[in-house]
Amino acid sequence: MPPVFRNLPYQHTYMTETATLSPTAFAQRINSLDVVRGCALLGILLMNINGFGLFWSYGDPTNTGGATGWNLKVWWITNLFFEGTMRGMFSMVFGAGVILFTSRSSQTISSESVTDTYFRRILWLVLFGVIHNYLLLWDGDFLYANALLGLFVFSFRHMKPRHLIFLSLFWFTCSTVLNVKDYVVARDTHELAEKASQKKRTGATLSKEETKQIEKWDEMVSAEKPDAAKIKEGIAARQKGYWDIVWFKASIAQMMQTTVMYRFFFFDVFAMMLLGMAFLKNGILKAEKSMGFYALMALAGYAIGLTINYLETSYIVSHQFDLLSFRFTGMSYDVGRLFTTIGQVGLIMLFIKWGGLRFLQKALAAVGRMAFTNYIMQTLICITIFMGFGFGMYAQLQRYELYYVVFGVWIFQLILSPIWLTYFRFGPLEWAWRSLTYWQIQPFRRNAAP
Repeated sequence: MPPVFRNLPYQHTYMTETATLSPTAFAQRINSLDVVRGCALLGILLMNINGFGLFWSYGDPTNTGGATGWNLKVWWITNLFFEGTMRGMFSMVFGAGVILFTSRSSQTISSESVTDTYFRRILWLVLFGVIHNYLLLWDGDFLYANALLGLFVFSFRHMKPRHLIFLSLFWFTCSTVLNVKDYVVARDTHELAEKASQKKRTGATLSKEETKQIEKWDEMVSAEKPDAAKIKEGIAARQKGYWDIVWFKASIAQMMQTTVMYRFFFFDVFAMMLLGMAFLKNGILKAEKSMGFYALMALAGYAIGLTINYLETSYIVSHQFDLLSFRFTGMSYDVGRLFTTIGQVGLIMLFIKWGGLRFLQKALAAVGRMAFTNYIMQTLICITIFMGFGFGMYAQLQRYELYYVVFGVWIFQLILSPIWLTYFRFGPLEWAWRSLTYWQIQPFRRNAAP
């Protein structure tokens, strides 16, 4: 599956009858949402690091980065627990943010004001996503996808939780149907190409259609498993200067925000946003349920999700990472991912309600409150480490070595975020986004008058 990433929902408050919309005050924030967002922000780098540091190896470790020993173990772990779940949680929290942003529009602020502000906020996020993709060189950007789907989910904000869950499952079903179609197309193409190849080996003359089937299959394999020349070309292109890399990656960025956006993200993000809206309305994301409820949620989610993920991963390994194995396991991908994400949310809520390790909860919440800034910070750190205009480490590390970078970034952001929020109301990008959203410069320092 293509690499993908993040989001950062926020809410608003209301003041007097003549007041305008303003950002959420600290005391009015929902701590559990900040913690979930923080966990998702840190966890997404576990998957994205492969896109930052290796060539075409996000899902297939045989391309670059190594597929044996610790490299294979790391690939196993990330596929079991984290593939698709972190971006799923981001989308869920974004959906919850839509409810929080618009829920009080009937009290002291006109619904027209809320709607105008909401769409202005979302459209700014679309622009940030474009900049992140094209100019900050992260073709796995997730801001654009969340913003674009944020325009759609707005119309569903008043629906009941059970109806939102039903619609979410509907979109997951649509995605699964498309994945089944992809597998059938790949399987049939392979079978026809194999028959044509066998005929060719006998010395018989192939028809145009038979030749075309062989070429079609070779193109499908080449797209997922590039040869040594293409790998060398891709690595060399990222070892050049900044503007050379911008030009080289422009076509990739365009593909991610068009083809991939509407083939994968549209269903993926939409379904998770709707589920997040439902989970906020029924109190799950507010940590309002009992410990037993969240324990059952984690247990059931992991039991189903991890079982599916394990069977998928085992199947791919047993078939030597061939193209058809990825297509075959793609048919159950959304089911495994959905339940594993539910298990992750349940586990995080258990951690919150337990109340222990308060320093870690506080740090995770701070990371979540600065999710926009921390997300872009991860990109800036990684392109500096891996691109040619920085330290030029692209494709120089094995897969397991990339996680030294991940853990270093985690420690840095867990320390920096709570310290920053001791002195400032928002992260710098959150502040800029809010100022643009409300068309008014927001107070930045904590001692500044609101």
